[in-house]
Amino acid sequence: MEQQLAELTTKIAELEAQAGWGTTVAVEAFYWWCTGLMVIIHAGFLAYEMGASRKKNVLASGIKNILAFAFLVPTFYFIGWWIYLAFPGGLIPDLEAGAGGLPWSESMGPNLADNASGIFWAAFTLFAATTASIFSGAVIERIRLSSFIILAIVLGSVAWILAAAWAWHGDGWLLTKFGWHDFGAAGCVHMVAGFFALGVLINLGPRIGKFNADGTPNDLSPHNLPMATMGLMMIIVGFFGFLGGCIIYNGGDQWTTIFGNPATLSAVAFNTLMCFAGGIIMAWVLTRDPFWMMSGALAGIFGAAPGLDMYYPPLAFLLGMGGAASAVFAARFLERTLKIDDAVGAVGVHGFAGLFGVLAFGIFASGYPNVGDYPATSFMGQLIGAIAMFATGFLPGYLISLLLKGMGILRIPREAELLGMDKAKVPVSAYPEDPHHAAPGAVPA
Repeated sequence: MEQQLAELTTKIAELEAQAGWGTTVAVEAFYWWCTGLMVIIHAGFLAYEMGASRKKNVLASGIKNILAFAFLVPTFYFIGWWIYLAFPGGLIPDLEAGAGGLPWSESMGPNLADNASGIFWAAFTLFAATTASIFSGAVIERIRLSSFIILAIVLGSVAWILAAAWAWHGDGWLLTKFGWHDFGAAGCVHMVAGFFALGVLINLGPRIGKFNADGTPNDLSPHNLPMATMGLMMIIVGFFGFLGGCIIYNGGDQWTTIFGNPATLSAVAFNTLMCFAGGIIMAWVLTRDPFWMMSGALAGIFGAAPGLDMYYPPLAFLLGMGGAASAVFAARFLERTLKIDDAVGAVGVHGFAGLFGVLAFGIFASGYPNVGDYPATSFMGQLIGAIAMFATGFLPGYLISLLLKGMGILRIPREAELLGMDKAKVPVSAYPEDPHHAAPGAVPA
């Protein structure tokens, strides 16, 4: 009898060990496919940015977007992950905490016993590339490629991840001191990228022909609006991977946000679809423009993103409408009043809709308790976080682009802009059957 009991105990232990191994592999696979879906975000950005360009700039816009992705991967490996682990407390690095993010650390290599480090690094790398793609669309058709790459690296591998260390880390000072909550990264991804783009646009200036002498804007229409609109829908598809990756598995049947609050994919499914729909409807009411309807869908998600894990779905729908409205009105104000040429409305869609979402959470979820010995959420905490996100994006974008402008390398020459960046710099033609756009023999970069 004792022998049978011992054998049964051994068998149970083996089954438990196998179950644990299965859970580890399943969780790793879950994040692997979240990351795979996130690549669709970048396919979408590529399509919508090329579609939003005029014919003479379509390939140059695509090259810029592709290179942003390529440069962000190695730079985020060498510096970005270390910044995230080392800076949650503020501007002074915790060298011990950051050691795991150094390129030569064990967790940054092919350690088969570690089923987490590479997957989470990959997800954050794609978040970084997303910030660069957001910025990329705003500055099409006139920024110099070399300066764009410099700015994209600063944004994706330094500015956004510093903001993420503060706002999207379990030990980030915004959580531990002010109870900050932002499930879907409306602050550290979208506000930072949107307001970084604003800082650059101020120094870059509008495209030639965008504004008349009296300041009234001209419509520099996309050469392929259906392509741009489909690209925006692809970004929405990819965001389901993005948002799935925002949920953390903590063992057993417990899933939480990055802040430690309980979370479920069911809550995110309800609320993402509701705010997505609300954003489309509001943008349709305000513009009747299919490009802005899909941009409104994105802005709708950002308007509810901080609370996708806990909102009641009808509230998410209303906040989606609010996010889209804030994006449309901000884009109109920037163009008509401030004379800023944001070619795709990125500042409004990401910067202002993200700001709306962060502050809305402070209104509708104020007092929600955090797990652990952290302050409850509050409007003041969300406001302080919003200010930090704005500064982390706008200041480096403005100051570095101002330096590049002073060096005379921020913007392409006037002759190249009038001719078209494709004819000036790209050795192939986007539309070779069109005699007006045949490859002319490009000037080497």
